[in-house]
Amino acid sequence: MNTHVVSAAALERITLSVHIIRERLFRATRALEVASVPYAVIGGNAVAAWVGEVDLTAVRYTQDVDILLRRTDLDAAKEAMAAAGFVYRHAASIDMFLDGPTAKDRDAVHVIFAGEKVRQEYALPAPDVDQSSMSESYRVLSLDALVTMKLTSYRRKDQVHILDFIHVGLLNQSWTERLPPDLAARLQELLDDPDG
Repeated sequence: MNTHVVSAAALERITLSVHIIRERLFRATRALEVASVPYAVIGGNAVAAWVGEVDLTAVRYTQDVDILLRRTDLDAAKEAMAAAGFVYRHAASIDMFLDGPTAKDRDAVHVIFAGEKVRQEYALPAPDVDQSSMSESYRVLSLDALVTMKLTSYRRKDQVHILDFIHVGLLNQSWTERLPPDLAARLQELLDDPDG
């Protein structure tokens, strides 16, 4: 019999962690908005925004803050983010804005460049930032573009995000006709076995 229980302090740390990530997201996007730097929120926060439009109880929180930028806007983004306390860093082919000078890579806003492949082996490049719309608080990548990104990378967490879309009804069989054949096959695989 397992006698371990989660302490109230642990639950408070979970709540605090979610708050810190959301605050980082809001601070970063506000800085880019004020400086008129085109961007779009991508990754888990974009998935949460779309899923939350349908079912708040199905939202899955993430430790990452990911944004899409045009490479030509990187210098303007560096200036805008520095004014909000972020520190630019490029390491291991990854561009990011650390949340302060002593922050770790996990405590950062990670950058994906529009129109460029995230990995050379990917079939498609990242979409452009103009494939986005304003939510209540920040610009979010369109559902079509986000689904394409998730099916292109198709890591385990991307598959889980696609399953979240399926479970709340944002994706269905009709989407296979809107995608390139290789991405449609990946979606079909998840539609056929949504519970793993």
